Amino acid sequence: MTLEADEMLLFRNTMRITDGHLEEFTAAVREAIDFVERNAPQVMVQTFVDADRMLAYSYQMYADSDAVLEHWRISENHINAVSAHCTVVDFQVHGSPDERVLAGMRGMIDDGTAVVTPRIAGFVRPLPSPRAGR
Repeated sequence: MTLEADEMLLFRNTMRITDGHLEEFTAAVREAIDFVERNAPQVMVQTFVDADRMLAYSYQMYADSDAVLEHWRISENHINAVSAHCTVVDFQVHGSPDERVLAGMRGMIDDGTAVVTPRIAGFVRPLPSPRAGR
């Protein structure tokens, strides 16, 4: 897969974990990420939890809008399982998703939960080759 900087999308999702649901939330996230790593088209997924504040932050990078749509298509059950234990409080989309992705996010955009910010500059550097002996 070739990554084109002007087509890539970076999502940052801030979630408030429901009181008393930290363990269930964490388990659902781990299961979802395991599924995504094996089956979905994301280039990168990282999720972090601030247990003291009951907040979680998820970063997902996609090659393009088609990858976002494919993720939504095959991961709906996992998205719902995570969502049962949290509320999205802020969803940032960095890049320029196409109209299909925007339509899928219309409710969050309209209510101010999601914001789309277009890219102005950037690059993609290939990862270095793994070092021998690691």
